[in-house]
Amino acid sequence: MEYEKIKQLMDDMGSSKLTSIDIDFPDGTKISMKRDVKQETIVVDQKVKKDEQEEQERVNIQDKKQEGNIVKSPMVGTFYTKPSPASENYVEIGKTVKKGDILCIIEAMKLMNEIESEFSGEVIEILVKDGDTVEYGTPLFRIK
Repeated sequence: MEYEKIKQLMDDMGSSKLTSIDIDFPDGTKISMKRDVKQETIVVDQKVKKDEQEEQERVNIQDKKQEGNIVKSPMVGTFYTKPSPASENYVEIGKTVKKGDILCIIEAMKLMNEIESEFSGEVIEILVKDGDTVEYGTPLFRIK
């Protein structure tokens, strides 16, 4: 068998999922190839698993503590808390709002879009900083 054909056979073996091959040719040539396959062993430390469970429980408890309704961004754009740099913010933490009150502006493609509250209640958290870019669905406010 020619060297180039043997080399090609070795390359084909290397790129396949085969781990061994034995070939007997009619002219009496025998080729046997075997590839070492490294097995990956994953060991899970029970302490790490327990720590992950405890962390998840803390997150669940914190989520329950953070009551209220979330107002999310209806579009992609830049978040502004006031209508102009010299104006006061539409809302502050602790301010009571009614459904339909303007909470902020999101600028999208040079258009200023007023975002109205979907809920009535007290603003307990503002989740975005003035001037930040927001995506569709980004949490903006928490209202309780």
